[in-house]
Amino acid sequence: MTRVRRIPVAVDSQVPTGKTNAYIIISTNTETRANTGSHPEAVLVDPPAQAPEIDAMADRVDITHILVTHTHPDHVGGVSTYADATGATVWCRRGRVQRFHNLTGVEPDQTFHEGTMLPVDESVRILDLPGHAPDHIGIETEAGILCGDIARAEGSVAITSPDGAMRAYFVALRRLHARQPSRLYPGHGEIISHPRETCLRLLMHRQERESQVLTAIADGATSVESILEQAYNKDITDVRDLARATVRAHLEKLDAEGHIVFNREETEIIDTWKTPKWPIWVMVRQGRCKLLKQNWRVQNRFQ
Repeated sequence: MTRVRRIPVAVDSQVPTGKTNAYIIISTNTETRANTGSHPEAVLVDPPAQAPEIDAMADRVDITHILVTHTHPDHVGGVSTYADATGATVWCRRGRVQRFHNLTGVEPDQTFHEGTMLPVDESVRILDLPGHAPDHIGIETEAGILCGDIARAEGSVAITSPDGAMRAYFVALRRLHARQPSRLYPGHGEIISHPRETCLRLLMHRQERESQVLTAIADGATSVESILEQAYNKDITDVRDLARATVRAHLEKLDAEGHIVFNREETEIIDTWKTPKWPIWVMVRQGRCKLLKQNWRVQNRFQ
């Protein structure tokens, strides 16, 4: 059995809520406690920095493992400090060891992959959740799934090129929805108590943005900048770079799916032979998200 404790920590970077959630997964297994002394064994996830909030919780458990959902700076700043302080086993995703070392300054002790069970409790399992970052994973526990920056209780998630991959993000949302977790523990903001509804909301938001991108292309826009101007019907002065990278991520997805040919170096569309000529409308019905347009239909099924 496991319990999950959320520890919001203020970070000095532009992130939702201004805080990153560190988590401690606590084993309630009596055999584990007997092996580690009076304190229960625990896993520290996503420490953004050394912080008194984390220290206070760490004093009540025995942190034996440290890992991160992904290696963006606001999730890894405390890895080195807590690895030194606890002597815990540090994990990273297989195939991403160099990236992990470059961004944390720590050489990992172990690597994991999809399906790896952490040797803390038989219910703590690694789940691939790509899209927001190339090394992004989730951590599945009996209490729910630690989903990093794949979902938020409010607002949307930034999927930006080149680090993010929009097509992979759609897959991650479908995976979370299909697993029907009781809760999602996000990298920012409050715990998500309605995971499936949240996944549908986020997928719908991304599909709506994609429809705006496609409409701009159908109206003659071919560059990232011209699509950006048409796809966002609000003032984006403060987040223009983020919005530009998001549009690019959508264009890369459409290119991969064969709807357009996108020149990544010139950041321009050079062929629109498969581009829809009419806007897309997004509908949610009976647990399915559907994209509908004249002579073109795509269904994203959640099973």
